[in-house]
Amino acid sequence: MADVIESTSSVVSEENENIVKDDLYYEPEQKKLKVESSSSDVNQKLEDRLSGILCCAVCLDLPQTCFQCSNGHLMCAGCFNHLLADARLKDETATCPNCRCEIGKTTCLRNLAVEKAVSELPSQCQYCNCQLPRHLLSYHEQEQCQERPCSCKYTRIGCRWRGPYHELQGHEETCIHPRKSGEEIMEALQLIQNQQEEKLKMYNDIFNLLSLEKVTFNDLQLKPYRTDDFLTKLFYETSRFTAFNQQWVIKAKVLHDQKDPTQSIQRSLAYQLVLKGKLTQPMSVYFIALKGPYGDTRIDQAVYFHEFTADSSETELHELPILDSIECNKLLAAKTINLRLIMFQLPGK
Repeated sequence: MADVIESTSSVVSEENENIVKDDLYYEPEQKKLKVESSSSDVNQKLEDRLSGILCCAVCLDLPQTCFQCSNGHLMCAGCFNHLLADARLKDETATCPNCRCEIGKTTCLRNLAVEKAVSELPSQCQYCNCQLPRHLLSYHEQEQCQERPCSCKYTRIGCRWRGPYHELQGHEETCIHPRKSGEEIMEALQLIQNQQEEKLKMYNDIFNLLSLEKVTFNDLQLKPYRTDDFLTKLFYETSRFTAFNQQWVIKAKVLHDQKDPTQSIQRSLAYQLVLKGKLTQPMSVYFIALKGPYGDTRIDQAVYFHEFTADSSETELHELPILDSIECNKLLAAKTINLRLIMFQLPGK
């Protein structure tokens, strides 16, 4: 009986050892799949994985200038200003597109570590498709790339050739424009001269206006307000300021704003000069709006004229010559818009 019990126990122990061995080497199917998928992620290039981590939460592009919300979500400068501009137009609080926390100029900070990391990531040249770190890409595309587009040095006498840099020398050696007659060259030079004269006329007009006796300038702040309509609209207005013994204000509004401002991509600002006093005789005034001393928006020059009378105390709406919609979004994203207004009164008026 004891022999039977001993043999039975030995069989059971052998079976238990086999079960333990099987348990040690057994691996479920799902676990194998997980290991295979993780290995494929590891094989992915490091720069591709970093690009997915460091990209802007809105446009999914790598930011050259990077802002982050209080929870660390990243936004490029263009999308950040666009979000603030949309919130301004809709009279809402700007929020992060990921976590919906409040964002603003004071609550969001630059992330310099992300900017430096992005500058080291490789990117393709748009002309030759070679891979370079982003901080070297601009110099390569402008100075080193053999496929970058170039113009012939005889452009000023009418040559319209444009091609890759490596073909430039061969074209210039065979270009027919240096061998053209003087009359043909004069036609091309005349077109270029007309374009230059248009640019110079603006500066000459400004210099002539600066020589007038009555000239004044004011540094102004356009503050945002909203109408009392059922569908409120955004407008800007300055405080009253004095010029030529009269009280004035500037009003501005956003152009190209639709019912849903987020659907409007092309934006610009238009402004008008308003006389608040009463005139006994007409007053002829030239005026020009420039960026203020604390502003960073690029604005071109445009001189406007208006004759103020008792029946005409407001100028027409004139578009502020901002370079593009990106610069307009920078203005709308700020709490106030800083402008410098220069006014010229014609003598005897």
